[in-house]
Amino acid sequence: MKVIEAKAGALTNFEVLNILRTRVATSDPLGALGAVTPSECKVFDYLVQTAACNQTIESIDKFQKISEKYRLSKAEKLNIINIRPSSQPEIFPIIEDCENRGLEPVLEELVNMVVEILPPRPSKPEEQKDNL
Repeated sequence: MKVIEAKAGALTNFEVLNILRTRVATSDPLGALGAVTPSECKVFDYLVQTAACNQTIESIDKFQKISEKYRLSKAEKLNIINIRPSSQPEIFPIIEDCENRGLEPVLEELVNMVVEILPPRPSKPEEQKDNL
């Protein structure tokens, strides 16, 4: 993997996953026929188990556009996209100085917006077995 522009900005997990998909990464390092490194396969294996595998560029763009009214920093938006919190206790530590910025009263609204716009992480195989 080549760095085209150093320090151009942080990537979301979705963007990293897309880069790995274009490089034909799989969970099996031998399945990629040497196109990717074993560490890239491990990252791919991790990311396909997160919300990143269900996200779309449209959902991320929509989230970023709607979240403007909350005056979140770029790092806070990135963490929310990557972690996809679904409750106030999950989102509270992501937002720096939440109380003093006056965001505490709108946390529930922000969480509901995240849950509505950003798709959930895939269910795990054991969860699927329980649902059958």
